[in-house]
Amino acid sequence: MFGLSWGELMVVGVVALIVVGPKDLPGLFRSVGEFTGKARRMAREFSRAMEQAAEDSGVNDINKTIRAATNPTKFGTDAIKDSVTSTFKEGSETAKLSEQRQADKKKIDEAMAKAATERMEREAAEKAAAEATPKPAAKPKPKTATKAKPKVAAKPKAAPKAKAKPKPKPKAET
Repeated sequence: MFGLSWGELMVVGVVALIVVGPKDLPGLFRSVGEFTGKARRMAREFSRAMEQAAEDSGVNDINKTIRAATNPTKFGTDAIKDSVTSTFKEGSETAKLSEQRQADKKKIDEAMAKAATERMEREAAEKAAAEATPKPAAKPKPKTATKAKPKVAAKPKAAPKAKAKPKPKPKAET
């Protein structure tokens, strides 16, 4: 509102209650509310009148032009946008070339789809022909009787040899 916090508004309200009194306080709030409403309406009417005057005098157009000139990125993108839209308008050479390219692409796509279909049909026919030709029967392998090998008893392991005791060394006499 006027940069007042809730604490400041409470202080103003308490002072108003003390100065005006509780009996006349509602009437005071009502008249203050009516005054602020009138002030807001007058401010709104003034803003509308100024906007209307600016539109009538053409200030808005000048203002837009100045803002566009001061913003180089927007100014540049607008120029590019205008040139692109004029390039691709119907009947322009670029539009005709684009349409021709799309038509050629469509023809190529149709031809590729047709070739793929033909290839699939040819592969299916080759597969069917391969399945239809009889395969030579495989000769059965003769079963040979295998003799069981006799089990050979394992040799018992020899006990480890005892190590020879070293001979005692003769004692030297002293």
